[in-house]
Amino acid sequence: MHCCAKTLNFKSPTPFHHEPFSTFPQNPKLPFSISRPLPRSHCSVFSRAKLRVEIPLPKHSLNPYSSSLNGSTSVHDANSKGVALKAVDVSTLGNLCVDVVLNVPTLPPANKEDRKAYMDRLAASEPDKRFWEAGGNCNVAIAAARLGLNCVAIGHVGNEIYGRFLLDVLRNEGIGFVGVNEDNDFPESSAASHETLLCWVLVDSLQRHGFCSRADFSKDPAFSWLGILSAEVKMAIKNSKILFCNGYGFDELPPGIIVSALEYAIEVGTAIFFDPGPRGKSLSAGTPEEQDALNHLLTKSDVILLTADEAETLTGIDNPILAGQQLLKQAVRTKWVIVKMGSKGSILITTSSIAFVPAFKVDVVDTVGCGDSFVSAIAFGFINGLPMVNTLSIANAVGAATAMGCGAGRNVASLEKVVQLMRESNFNYDDMFWEELFDVNLDVQEVTILSKMATKGSNNRLICVSSESVVSELLPIFEPQLLEGKSSILKEQMEVQ
Repeated sequence: MHCCAKTLNFKSPTPFHHEPFSTFPQNPKLPFSISRPLPRSHCSVFSRAKLRVEIPLPKHSLNPYSSSLNGSTSVHDANSKGVALKAVDVSTLGNLCVDVVLNVPTLPPANKEDRKAYMDRLAASEPDKRFWEAGGNCNVAIAAARLGLNCVAIGHVGNEIYGRFLLDVLRNEGIGFVGVNEDNDFPESSAASHETLLCWVLVDSLQRHGFCSRADFSKDPAFSWLGILSAEVKMAIKNSKILFCNGYGFDELPPGIIVSALEYAIEVGTAIFFDPGPRGKSLSAGTPEEQDALNHLLTKSDVILLTADEAETLTGIDNPILAGQQLLKQAVRTKWVIVKMGSKGSILITTSSIAFVPAFKVDVVDTVGCGDSFVSAIAFGFINGLPMVNTLSIANAVGAATAMGCGAGRNVASLEKVVQLMRESNFNYDDMFWEELFDVNLDVQEVTILSKMATKGSNNRLICVSSESVVSELLPIFEPQLLEGKSSILKEQMEVQ
């Protein structure tokens, strides 16, 4: 099977092996296969009380204003100069949660009241810690950190066992944390509203997924008590090259807070990445505040990432390229619209060009976290000014590498697996698919496609870039990091002995 990114829409179930919760006895199995994270010597950790921003740029950073390679286009404007000087590569906004992954006999019922009762039964006793995993935007941050980017997670984490677990995971992966509230800024409200958000990731006997959390059963965001952006959050945004947010952030943060973060990021020259995800549909029909916030994000983000289905939902256009172009026409600041097409690959659309890269052929185990991992690689290419086909190639590799493991969090793509996939270069070429996809009036100056060999079409409008040349340019970026990471791990092991 093949994989590229989020929401692969496989009709047949995929194997997903986790040790079950004690309520549903089955044969015990290890819940996760956790690879040891690469050491992060160049980043610091942020405390909840004080933000430190003295983080040097990663050693691998490229010149973001260098000319495009192999004829493919990269996008940078005057604002990129400000972005390049910032110390943090990627900050994520909200959507920090602990996933509790359980095998269950049946998935939660559709009825809201029955579903709530089902979740309450699960939460009646604390699940074994072996079933916990960092979730939500932790996936983006962890995958980005493993590519060598400096990352900060902005959000709310409660002062209880789940919150401490989440902070330990972030710390061990070398990811900073900034709380969305001041330490003494909690209002008088229920203790539950300050707890770390749990997401129950449920897998039935047919390996189908079901998700539920307390945010599903309230009209208000989980942390509706938040009113303003703290000074620490503003400092984190100001010192970040990219601020990433997604539709699930609305489950936690009030729309006003999200808009405030967006406007402040624009003010201080921080690029905005937005992935509406499945929540895009409900937000477009939500409260006036939600609709306004969604409109802000769709028109003012620098990069929009979504699946083909999500693009059609938001635009009413079934062709993903035309849908992406429509989003660009409606936008004010957007430079890239990226459409993830699962086993077919991914497309990057600008006002003047289009790039398409096929997916890697891999044995898919679990698609959870693929889209989040994909985002991290797009951020890497955007920051470093890589050609569009190179950026998509990395993203497809990271998404595919994540799909080869079980679950997300610490199980997202390792750099070693990403490099291995790029070395093998086993792409899912489908000439008929992209010929049909591009058989419309696209009104662009350049179309670049990753293929088996490099060619140029009539009037140099269609450019086929060979996968061999792209891989030969990407491997020198990542292989030294991989060797450095292995040397550091070996050194640590020797010191322990």
